[in-house]
Amino acid sequence: MKNLTFLVSLSMALFFGIQANAQKISDGQTVEVNGMSVTFNILNKESVQAGGKSYDRYKVSASVKNSSDKAYNIRLSSYPQIVSNIGLVELDCINATGAKLTSKKIELKMKAQMINVSYSAYDKSGKFTTNMIPITGSYYFDPGDTISDNAIFIVPQGEKPDVSVRNLK
Repeated sequence: MKNLTFLVSLSMALFFGIQANAQKISDGQTVEVNGMSVTFNILNKESVQAGGKSYDRYKVSASVKNSSDKAYNIRLSSYPQIVSNIGLVELDCINATGAKLTSKKIELKMKAQMINVSYSAYDKSGKFTTNMIPITGSYYFDPGDTISDNAIFIVPQGEKPDVSVRNLK
């Protein structure tokens, strides 16, 4: 019983801790998050049916602009290297259902810097050839850069997307 109480308390603390860092954002609004300007827009709305229920389907757009003097960089030390922390901000639609394979979140991530690497090898005929292959060398988000993405949110009919934004850096 003590373990269950502890786990419930820990879960609630984590949930409310994550929510405490989030800010509400509405259609056409721009909010400042740790030196970044985050903008959210509703592009269009239509009504849809899913599972015998009516929903509103919103196509939305989100963008983040680095409005600070700080550059964000992740340099890769080897290839291939698995990098999971390239997200800058996350917009979470709290009332999105995720029905019909739609989104509940938009994560805006750093840009990839591609580098052309040459390599030499023998081809099938035994001839020695040199080829080029593009690889990711780093991820970056420089001052003044803007990154944007679109998503589809399905929410209960009559509701607008209830969106919050939080910093991932």
